Amino acid sequence: MNYDKAHELARSIKESAEYKMFLAAQKKVSETPESNRMLEDFRQKQFEFQMKQMSGQELSQEEIEQIQKLYEIIQLNDDIRKVLEAERMLGQIMEDINRIIAEPLQALYGMGEK
Repeated sequence: MNYDKAHELARSIKESAEYKMFLAAQKKVSETPESNRMLEDFRQKQFEFQMKQMSGQELSQEEIEQIQKLYEIIQLNDDIRKVLEAERMLGQIMEDINRIIAEPLQALYGMGEK
């Protein structure tokens, strides 16, 4: 198997407007200690909750409200909001690429047939 196309895809992602927008937004947040700390705190809490869910534990109503409140607060910061939006767009691209790449395996295992 030749990996040239994979490297070409990686270069294309790095050259995309979405990737560049994410990097620029992330850089701007990292230059502001308060914004950077807020984003890191949110991501840490989000990670903790995701790990809890992955281990089969349900989040309490209080925890759900806590993460929603944190999200609402960080959305008030324009720089952080831009990071999250750019991250969402880049994530969607990666999801689409993964779906396309997985098509041969789906056909192989009959997952694409209904």
